[in-house]
Amino acid sequence: MPMIDVYAVSGTFADPQGLATKLAAAVMEVEQVPNIPMFRKNTAAFVHELPAGALANVDGESDYVRVQVLTNAGALDREKQVAVVERLTGIVASAAGDDALKERTWVLLTEAPEGGWGLWGHAHTNAELVAAARAEISRLQSGVES
Repeated sequence: MPMIDVYAVSGTFADPQGLATKLAAAVMEVEQVPNIPMFRKNTAAFVHELPAGALANVDGESDYVRVQVLTNAGALDREKQVAVVERLTGIVASAAGDDALKERTWVLLTEAPEGGWGLWGHAHTNAELVAAARAEISRLQSGVES
C-alpha cells in the first residue's frame, strides 16, 4: 500500500491525475499484492507541481522529476526495487512526453519502520497488515461486505 509522491515543475505533465493512477497501479502490480479494495484504496500517488524556480540542480537546471515511494518495511525485495524504479521512470517520461526525462528522474525508495504504517487510525505492524488483508480476502470470498 505505498504512497508515491512526485515532484516536478508545473506543466511537466499534461495529465497529473492520469500519471498518479498509472504510478499507483504499477507499484501495486510490482508488489504483487492481491487486487482487493484494501490495497486499491490505499495505494496512491500525489503529484506536486512546483512553481518555476522552485527546483534546480547545481547548474540551475530545473527539468528534473523526483519520485518518492514509501512502503511498509520489507515490501520490496531487491528484484522489486529494481522493477519499481524502472517502471516508474518510464511512466514519468511517457507522461511528460519526454523520453530523455528518464535520465533526469530520481526515484527514492523509503520504508516506514515496523509498526509505523498508519491506516484506519492505527499504526500497523506488517503482521497486522497481512492479517487485515487475509480477513478482507476471506470476507470477499464468502460474499460478506465489510
